[in-house]
Amino acid sequence: MTDEQLAMSYIEGNNKAFDLLLSRTQSKLFTYIMFVVRDHDLADDIFQETFVKVITKLRQHKYTNSGKFCAWLIRIAHNVIMDGYREQRSEHIIEPTEDNDLSNMGVDLLDKNVENQFVNEQVLKDVRRMMDMLPPTQREVVYMRYYQEMSFKEIAEATGVSINTSLGRMRYALLNLRRMAKEHNMVLQLD
Repeated sequence: MTDEQLAMSYIEGNNKAFDLLLSRTQSKLFTYIMFVVRDHDLADDIFQETFVKVITKLRQHKYTNSGKFCAWLIRIAHNVIMDGYREQRSEHIIEPTEDNDLSNMGVDLLDKNVENQFVNEQVLKDVRRMMDMLPPTQREVVYMRYYQEMSFKEIAEATGVSINTSLGRMRYALLNLRRMAKEHNMVLQLD
């Protein structure tokens, strides 16, 4: 059964369908939440709150089988995260934790020689540090696009914004990354 079929089966009263749906989606969802909030305990809380909302919405028949259950799930998590940010009313970016390591961004593929490998590792570390300095909405769209390989349409659906807004956030993220590289005289070219 697809995720969508499992969701519809749960709506019809099959609790085992929800258990299977949870086991299929929990890893991807938690990874997304953890990347955005960068705190394991907070990510656990958001994950649980997301699934409480999912259960509530399913029981209220507020899910329609559109073939995009995972995008619907991520959108709910996104809304929970944004509600948390609004409650905090703070503009700071949470520092990354050791559990949220993205340092293996394709370094294994770039082993022409030891010097190139060191240069490439440094470039990827620099990009990751600059990415951590982006505003949460820009960091989120970069993560969804490059790490989860989502289309801009899927990103728009997951975050509850238009495709143009998703594209705009990516554009500003890239402009900010270029500006940071220029300000720090960084050459971000892989060899």
